[in-house]
Amino acid sequence: MKKKILACLLILFPIFSLGIAKADTVKSKYIIASDSSFAPFVFQNSNNEYTGIDMDLIKAIAKDQGFEIEITNPGFDAAISAVQAGQADGIIAGMSVTDARKATFDFSDSYYTANTILGVKESSTIASYEDLKDKTVGVKNGTASQTFLTENQSKYGYKIKTFSDGSSMYDSLNTGAIDAVMDDEPVLKYSISQGQKLKTPIAGTPIGETAFAVKKGTNPELIQMFNKGLANLKANGEFQKILDKYLASGAATTSTITVDETTIWGLLQNNYKQLLSGLGITLALALISFAIAIVIGIIFGMFSVSPYKSLRLISEIFVDVIRGIPLMILAAFIFWGIPNFIESITGQQSPINDFVAGTIALSLNAAAYIAEIVRGGIQAVPVGQMEASRSLGISYGKTMRKIILPQATKLMLPNFVNQFVIALKDTTIVSAIGLVELFQTGKIIIARNYQSFKMYAILAIFYLVIITLLTRLAKRLEKRIR
Repeated sequence: MKKKILACLLILFPIFSLGIAKADTVKSKYIIASDSSFAPFVFQNSNNEYTGIDMDLIKAIAKDQGFEIEITNPGFDAAISAVQAGQADGIIAGMSVTDARKATFDFSDSYYTANTILGVKESSTIASYEDLKDKTVGVKNGTASQTFLTENQSKYGYKIKTFSDGSSMYDSLNTGAIDAVMDDEPVLKYSISQGQKLKTPIAGTPIGETAFAVKKGTNPELIQMFNKGLANLKANGEFQKILDKYLASGAATTSTITVDETTIWGLLQNNYKQLLSGLGITLALALISFAIAIVIGIIFGMFSVSPYKSLRLISEIFVDVIRGIPLMILAAFIFWGIPNFIESITGQQSPINDFVAGTIALSLNAAAYIAEIVRGGIQAVPVGQMEASRSLGISYGKTMRKIILPQATKLMLPNFVNQFVIALKDTTIVSAIGLVELFQTGKIIIARNYQSFKMYAILAIFYLVIITLLTRLAKRLEKRIR
């Protein structure tokens, strides 16, 4: 009898241990990066909260394994770069496992088998891959769907156009800029459920497994905890409930929407808090970066008219280098490039906050142009005034402070106002590093409801009102100073 009981215990032990399997944490909190618009894996619901398969899954695994997480949603490309640069410990974003990615990332066990599928407008005559000859197919950058299209491009003769986000891709299809799109099957079918007038004429093609990932060689315990948590969720049925919540026939992919988002008023009523939050970040970026740029720009502007050749050379190099680098590349270099460079030297990860990186990039960019405004303003003052002052024995510094700069400032002010307006508009560019300012906020909302025309109209009005008000304020200040 005892032998039978012992045998039963031995049989039940693996099952029992599976249900309580846990791994040891190393950090007090893990930062997990994800996409911002990849429904049904991750998207914002009508309450402006990130939800989806990936969000529910990582939260459930963290709870099961007893570790704390902080989730960021900068977008797919930015999420990948964040993990590589050390800004995040792991990524869960409907990410397909490929040989190329295995060289950079360590992957968990698969939690979903992905299919890629072609989508076309309901009126399209495309019915097979052969019909795509000389047509343009849209695909999101860095996805397994892009790999599939690239591998079969010579076979079917289509052209490929890549996009950084799904909403832009589907907008391009609706406007006729491209002829078809290729995306993960659940993502494409979700867009159809949200009102996109599309069809899928070709059956989906398996493109691989979807998994959680960390930077290669780092956070092995995070992979271990994910795998054990995933196994536990599968064993107790919680994992299937998460899938059914978003993928089962008739499943609701968003929370109950009490406001009609097909109208501009409905969009404002349901998303005003989110838009105001994005506007706050945009204004903070513009004001802080411009204040810093004024200081830096004046310093280098004064260097450019200095009697010392070395200072003039330093100013020239600064202006030429900064103005010669596109702002988006400058922001990406500061946010991702510098931390990677520091890690390669020190072996320590030194992530930079996205707001700080955006502020630095905007400040340097605006400072280069302000330096030229200062140089032009000073040189616009007749040179005879400097010569007359020096001939009277007044020092160079005092002449600049008392005679040249007061006159030059009046000439510079209109250009300062214009530069501030440009700096405010440039805040949209730093969304490329995942900073959720006003423009990125609008894109996230569009990814949920596909109301691109109305949302972009709302954003245009926001920027128009803010820029007009700030311009008027700056002009009044300019009159006072004069």
